[in-house]
Amino acid sequence: MFKKVLFASFLILPCVFVNAQAGMPTPPTVAANTASDDPNAPVMNFTTMDHDFGTIEQDANGTYLFLFTNTGKEPLVIKEAHGSCGCTVPKWPHQPIGPGQQDTIKVTYDTHRTGVFQKTVTIASNAKASPVVLSIKGKVNAKPAEKPFPTDPGNNTSGTPFSNNWDNQ
Repeated sequence: MFKKVLFASFLILPCVFVNAQAGMPTPPTVAANTASDDPNAPVMNFTTMDHDFGTIEQDANGTYLFLFTNTGKEPLVIKEAHGSCGCTVPKWPHQPIGPGQQDTIKVTYDTHRTGVFQKTVTIASNAKASPVVLSIKGKVNAKPAEKPFPTDPGNNTSGTPFSNNWDNQ
């Protein structure tokens, strides 16, 4: 009997949870950016919004500078920038960028991780088109394994005779 009650509760409980979620009201939508209505609002104009590192070696330089210009009529203020994961770290200017001025957003990928990667950086600002998403991608090859030092004279495959002359002094 106990097994039947337990089995029935496993069937009924998921239905209860799903129906409880269905009755939840949806939150009101808020406009993502109020600066889009302002004709004088700043505009972030990037030279490129994505970068392909190609194939690089493990622990190589994984940094790229995204150059942008404020082509709007008011100062541009970057509120925040965040990577899609902890392995992608952006650094952005914290001071206002005036109209016509250029600056960069530095994006660094942790190249100690090996394999193919495709990551994004989301930038929130007071620009007309905000947020902006930058992307990086590439492949990190693992470093070749180093050959261990021969410790056994019978395991010496280097062709040079094994000796420990420091013991004979």
